[in-house]
Amino acid sequence: MRIALRIVGTWLIGLALVLLVIDGTKSLAANAAVMTSLGDIWLQIHAQSLDSVREFFHSRFFANLLDRVFDALLTYPAFAVIGVPGIVLALLGRKPRRERFLRTDDI
Repeated sequence: MRIALRIVGTWLIGLALVLLVIDGTKSLAANAAVMTSLGDIWLQIHAQSLDSVREFFHSRFFANLLDRVFDALLTYPAFAVIGVPGIVLALLGRKPRRERFLRTDDI
């Protein structure tokens, strides 16, 4: 299970770095800080799936809360929304450390 978490986390971190490079390139061209939101990226890739997810959330019990959270998530920068779960998954997939403290004889 740890290897799956590390692989998914690494892929998400890689995708976040690609999105960060794209935003950096746009920022250099515009001479201002440009951060593409997750909603903009999603609309460019597949707008119909965004509508499907909104319809799915509207059919749930906490539709108002889910709609507000989803709208807030879509306004955040795409590299942050994808990178933070990637880092968390990569950290969850790492090996636990056996020895926290080393004796001076072991150094």
